[in-house]
Amino acid sequence: MRGDEGRKLVLGLGGTVDYELRWDAAVLERLATEHAVRRDELTTTEPVVDERSLLVTVLAFAAAGTGAERFVASSDVVERFSSHFSYDVTLGGTGVRAGLVLDSLGIPSVQHLVSIDDNVRRLLPSAITIVSSATEDTLDPHLIVQYPAGARIRLVDGEIVSPGANRLIFANDPPNRAMAISEDLSDALAEASAFLVSGFNTMQDHDLLVQRLDQLRAAMSELPDRALVYYEDAGFYTRSFAATVRSRLLRHIDVYGMNEDELQEYLGRAVDLLDPAAVIAALHEIREIIPVPALVVHTRYWAVAIGPEAARHREALESAVRVSATRYRLGDGFSAADAAETATLRLHEEGMALVDAIEAAIPDAVGVAAFSLEVATPTTIGLGDTFVGGFLAAHAHEGAHA
Repeated sequence: MRGDEGRKLVLGLGGTVDYELRWDAAVLERLATEHAVRRDELTTTEPVVDERSLLVTVLAFAAAGTGAERFVASSDVVERFSSHFSYDVTLGGTGVRAGLVLDSLGIPSVQHLVSIDDNVRRLLPSAITIVSSATEDTLDPHLIVQYPAGARIRLVDGEIVSPGANRLIFANDPPNRAMAISEDLSDALAEASAFLVSGFNTMQDHDLLVQRLDQLRAAMSELPDRALVYYEDAGFYTRSFAATVRSRLLRHIDVYGMNEDELQEYLGRAVDLLDPAAVIAALHEIREIIPVPALVVHTRYWAVAIGPEAARHREALESAVRVSATRYRLGDGFSAADAAETATLRLHEEGMALVDAIEAAIPDAVGVAAFSLEVATPTTIGLGDTFVGGFLAAHAHEGAHA
């Protein structure tokens, strides 16, 4: 690798155009009545092929209080379902949302994109430099559904009530499935102090995935020796592909992040996030699957890093939790001053106790409790992406990874 040069944050690999639905129980109840949806039909595992199956899946996840990403048969399904609701057009993808967070904190970045259109040109801040593999304009929107705690939807034979707030993502996005790597990425990485890797979860062709991983590793060979590589996990549309990504990238990763849904998906069981014994066991188990210098798990109650290099990232965890809490309570467009105000708010008491128990039980663990927030209309989409942005903001302020 080359010597340490520059202070650029390079974020990748794919961005999206999102349709963020405004939760409307009346519309959902009307659709549930029109489609005669019954409680015993609710499932999170059936293919999403039309408006009815998408509705059933949304209701099933809301009833369980969990979040997820799911593939849909076509973008037309997203367009038809969205047409019943009011929605905002925003930009998504872990790299893009992390870049938006960094921009709000006054930190520029370089963004690798695989698709572009006028929405991207209009909404992406000028401080974000684009490196793109796209050869033409395309639009394949991602449907974002955010439901609040206590959301109540009547069905033909009863009702569902969501136990907590969460978010769902539905998409059919050919450019992100192809994940073409720009030839210009190598040059951008040659001057990078940090590189965020994400987005392989939407790919569905294994041979193509292997090819893209090999191309990415070739580009990463240009990274300066001291550059930080952060990999953020996601809900893989084809679960076995996660192992393929790990087998080719793990030895290049300094920080490996995941949220509570992804942790539980890896372990194949639910984890009580406020039970010290259950969480400690889960952390021991996940580090066996993913042995990296610093493994980060971020949840609604706490964020923890474990591994031989975890201690150096405590301030980054604090920044990440503070910034993601700011998005939760204020949504898009928050400022550094808003994030500073969040720091004055009360921490989650059970989260603090859980962190204390983890740090006492696991010698190389460091943790930060989440904030205790009561928000009438919380923003649940993009919290993990915002967490990553907050983490990298601390890296940008503190200097290069040593």
